[in-house]
Amino acid sequence: MARSINESGSSWVFPDGPLEEIASRCDVITAASLVGSCKFYHDSATQSVALPASQPFGMPCVLHTHQTEVPPAHNPFSRVHKFKQQGAQKDKQHDAKDRKGTLCQLTPLDRISSDAVIPDGGTGMWAGANGDWIALLGFPWNWELVNVYTGRRIPLPPISEFKSTPDKLVFESNDQHLQLLKIAICRVPTAASNYTSFSVLAIFNAAIAVLHCASSRWTVLDNQFLAYGYSDAIIHKGIVFAVTQTGEVYAWNQLSWGPLLISTAPIPPELDEQGRYNLGSWWLARSPDGSRLFLVHTWGVTDGRDYTGLVRILPAAATSEGRHGRTIRGYGKGLLGCEVYSMDTSQLMPPRPWRRIISLGSYSLFLGVNYPIIIPVEDGAEHDRPNMARSNSVYTSHHAVGLAYPPSPEICRFSLNSEDCTVGFQTNIRWTWRQVPLWLIPSFANARQWNLPSRHRLCRGGGDGHLEALTGDNIDLIAAHLDVTYTVRLAACSRELYDMISKDEGKMHHWDEPCLLMPPPAYWFDEHWDVARTSRLHDTVYDLVPLDHPRRSVALPFMHDRKWLGANGDWIAAADHHGWCLVNVYTERHIPLPSLPDSKIRHSIVSYRPAYSFNWGPAIYLLKIVICQVPTKGGRYADYKLIALFDKTIFYLEGGGDWRMLEALTPAPDYPNYCDAIELRGHVFAVDETDGSTYFWDTANENLMLPFVIPPPVVDDQQYAWFLAPSADGKRLMIILTVNKIGIANAEVPPDIPYAANGLQLRQYPPVATYVFELDPLSTARAGDFLWRQVNSLSDHSLFLGLNYPIIANLKKRESKAPDGTLVPFMRKNCVYTAYRNIRYNQYPKILRCNLQPDEGETVGVISLPKDGWDSVRQAAMWFKPALNIARSVLPLKKQ
Repeated sequence: MARSINESGSSWVFPDGPLEEIASRCDVITAASLVGSCKFYHDSATQSVALPASQPFGMPCVLHTHQTEVPPAHNPFSRVHKFKQQGAQKDKQHDAKDRKGTLCQLTPLDRISSDAVIPDGGTGMWAGANGDWIALLGFPWNWELVNVYTGRRIPLPPISEFKSTPDKLVFESNDQHLQLLKIAICRVPTAASNYTSFSVLAIFNAAIAVLHCASSRWTVLDNQFLAYGYSDAIIHKGIVFAVTQTGEVYAWNQLSWGPLLISTAPIPPELDEQGRYNLGSWWLARSPDGSRLFLVHTWGVTDGRDYTGLVRILPAAATSEGRHGRTIRGYGKGLLGCEVYSMDTSQLMPPRPWRRIISLGSYSLFLGVNYPIIIPVEDGAEHDRPNMARSNSVYTSHHAVGLAYPPSPEICRFSLNSEDCTVGFQTNIRWTWRQVPLWLIPSFANARQWNLPSRHRLCRGGGDGHLEALTGDNIDLIAAHLDVTYTVRLAACSRELYDMISKDEGKMHHWDEPCLLMPPPAYWFDEHWDVARTSRLHDTVYDLVPLDHPRRSVALPFMHDRKWLGANGDWIAAADHHGWCLVNVYTERHIPLPSLPDSKIRHSIVSYRPAYSFNWGPAIYLLKIVICQVPTKGGRYADYKLIALFDKTIFYLEGGGDWRMLEALTPAPDYPNYCDAIELRGHVFAVDETDGSTYFWDTANENLMLPFVIPPPVVDDQQYAWFLAPSADGKRLMIILTVNKIGIANAEVPPDIPYAANGLQLRQYPPVATYVFELDPLSTARAGDFLWRQVNSLSDHSLFLGLNYPIIANLKKRESKAPDGTLVPFMRKNCVYTAYRNIRYNQYPKILRCNLQPDEGETVGVISLPKDGWDSVRQAAMWFKPALNIARSVLPLKKQ
């Protein structure tokens, strides 16, 4: 393994080992796939302590649609995976199709949601799940079983007795319309059977079909006694059991008899009298030891069905609280309920009676479109509040695919303890999305089976770190879901890995493209900030959002209990209650900064709100730290130059020295009102927000004489937001001004326009004046004549301004305008992009894009964030440009 360069010079690129470090940054499905990629990783994972702590392995999770879906061009499953033949015939079914995927979310009950990429069939719809497998529905009759970790696909034959319709969930048989509810995967395919033997049930509202082999035919189970539609079905001890919407249970023995009505609904009298059972759902499951059949009835959860003549019960939430980025609601007793019954099916003629189950002991049931899951669950408490994961409970999700209305509540926990109330929450699903939430337990328990009998995914290798055991397929899959910082670390491990990642044929990482660095969406909405800190991973993982591509994550472990104050290149200026520091995003090199001089300024330590004041005067406010020159290896990391920008004063620091206060001409109490500052060619420049006057000091002068004052380029009554930036060649000073407040008539707020490419919310505002001026400050200072020259075009460049040091990006391949005049693509050349001007700035709207040469009527593009930066999430969004080349320059590459 290669080593990174830090203060001690002895830290590894992956200090906890490659498996834990890489897998903890992948999405959970990719992490499990990594474990199955070679024997070394599998053996390491089974003994790892850190890996289960970083991923929700073994935890029941709700699998549901992500806020954004990954386009095929940016998807790790979208390329054809070709494998070498191992002397046997190639598995044509496995290799013939592209491995496409959908970016989804896995929501554990007591953790923040995490990403998951599930193999998909393009337009495939989830219709069932069991273990490592999900059932996907395509059209027409393009049904498949897909392994979520390996992407192996097993096509299912059509049901010859049924005729398809334009609706993939509706079929016709004997002039009867059949609505598909779900596909129950009762027995999963295994390597031992060469993936040819399994058992699935296709459950329709008025029919049940069973299939035991991909090469056989479906068997439709007739039922001349059926009066109401089916609700659920399973296979138990070789017998097919199905329950109707009113609780009747039928059984079929495919070899000898059926159908047999074995029972009617065992409804308690109090429910029967009020008709509440008709508002519920019926489910079938098996006991933990597989010996008995369970019948579960949940009632009070409403849906879109029309119950003529019945009183509809609408659950009213009694309590609610924010947990892990979602709202958990509690419902009073009597509004929602659940009963569990058990039957010994060893005798069905006549059948034995149902027996009420009053306790599941340490087990809990998870019911939905998935095959029923019953597992032991440990009770616990977190922050003096009970966990959502509890034993002796029944959890439910959607009971069928394609529901016209969502269940309310969508995800429920029914406790069999009489003293506990029912609780529930909603996912982020929208009904325009095709996927239905279902229960899935991520696991790599079957990883050894994934590679047998064909060794498509099995890579064997050894050597230093065993990273050479990863093939190009593995690298593509891992790099697609590693956060940006750990992708760079992976690239730094060897030249071969660097070459693989730098090719990035799928353009999954957009290197050298300015992105928004900001907290993830869960942090904006979570009412309890401390909840996010329960996980070391999520406490320090942020979103890196390209303007026209899917968002990435970026791990910043050093940001735990810190806030950023500015950035430049690979470096971030951060602060905590101990003081200020510079930290490299990729190597995590930490450079502590000296304190401000006590003779000039007083610092009051207030949590997350650093307060300062002159020793002789009023309070002053820190706006940002401007990293004018980053530390470099050649300068022994002591060649940095910084500006501490306050609203009323400025401090300047060169590496190895102390902070120096830059005096202004204005006497107290008429202090300047600074809003931006940079260092250019040995001089510090600062602009006054009041009128746009620019002050500049010669830093070579030890005494820092009083500054020159450059008059503003524009003098009028308009209020502007002022920014400073160097020109593209670094020789001239540029001043940028935009109208400080924009809006439309009557203070109306334009509607948000969701941008599917990255999940951002866009708005359109009327055009505003944006100007860019430049001058050569040193030559004009010698002449004594400061003349600003207006810049009418940035040509192929765009400016990105905010907390960060100004970024001048070359966007030669981008257009300057949208072909159809719309907001997107949002990244364009010859534009000025502004984000948060300082750490405390409550600006509105949040992030603007202004074209220097707008067409007539062209609007201003705005990115609207949920809340303001400091008070809500303690981090203001800023521009950051990820760079892979640091793997060459800062992290020494080691040849394998």
